[in-house]
Amino acid sequence: MKKILVIRFSSIGDIVLTSPVVRCLKQQSGSEVHFLTKQSFGAILSDNPYIDKVFTIHKKVSEVLPALRMEGYDVIIDLHRNLRSLQIKLALFRVRHYSFDKLNLEKWLMVKLKINQLPDVHIVDRYLKTAEPLGIKNDGKGLDYFIPPEDELDVNNWIASSGTDVKVLTAPANQSSTAYTAFVIGAAHATKRLPRERIIAWCQQISGPVILLGGPDDRENGEFIAAQCGPHVLNACGKLRLHQSASVVRQARLVITHDTGLMHVAAAFKKPIWSVWGNTIPSFGMYPYYPEGMGPDRRFEVQGLSCRPCSKIGYAECPKGHFRCMREIVSESPG
Repeated sequence: MKKILVIRFSSIGDIVLTSPVVRCLKQQSGSEVHFLTKQSFGAILSDNPYIDKVFTIHKKVSEVLPALRMEGYDVIIDLHRNLRSLQIKLALFRVRHYSFDKLNLEKWLMVKLKINQLPDVHIVDRYLKTAEPLGIKNDGKGLDYFIPPEDELDVNNWIASSGTDVKVLTAPANQSSTAYTAFVIGAAHATKRLPRERIIAWCQQISGPVILLGGPDDRENGEFIAAQCGPHVLNACGKLRLHQSASVVRQARLVITHDTGLMHVAAAFKKPIWSVWGNTIPSFGMYPYYPEGMGPDRRFEVQGLSCRPCSKIGYAECPKGHFRCMREIVSESPG
């Protein structure tokens, strides 16, 4: 029996993408698996049955170092590879460790010079490669996301409480989908988000109910979009906790989403996904990851722009000012 510490501090999507690693470590090695992340993301892992203990930090690794030293780890799997994770490895210098290759040079070449040296390998498979020295193999089961029972949302009841008469069909007992589209309009950076006039135009093409998802910062935008589209579009941005938003995703017939955390949550629930790409590109290796034999997702992006990708993360506004990567997205109706 080994005791293994997995490190990934942020963010929502990246932590969901580590889920095959912790599952395979637990099931294939029989080890005790611990996870270190930021305090704001600890709830994502709280109900994961493959993780025995979650440690969190607010700002500094010194907050948890005494507790980590007491654990007596055999191995550290560093899936973040930044200054904080280096501090952990230096403090626990006697512990064998394996670190994820972030491909920073390859990403820099792609962003700055448009020279593509990126491997055609999903980040999940690269995460798993980090654990290969322990004999870990990809089990082909895809991503995991676990919703606490108290956060499973009765969508019809939630809609009724919002004061609208729109109804969605309750899913049959043997299915996990209801008759609405979840549209994730949020993203951490503006250059990953469609302009709201493009979202409105897309929502107007959809005949059935649409539930808009995003964080508190997206609430005002969601209200505007819903008001412009009519009663079949409902705004849930900023009104639900993360796990509740995940429940809405789990029950949707289709998820339309930017390159953001709920995209990976949708993949964990094996949902049909229409992913929308602006300043980032799927070649970075963070497109929806399905189990073997499933997928792929539908991808909407503007090909052939000389300025794209302009960043591996994103900006508050288009560096060129034209924002063609999003303004020229051609939307379709899912029916």
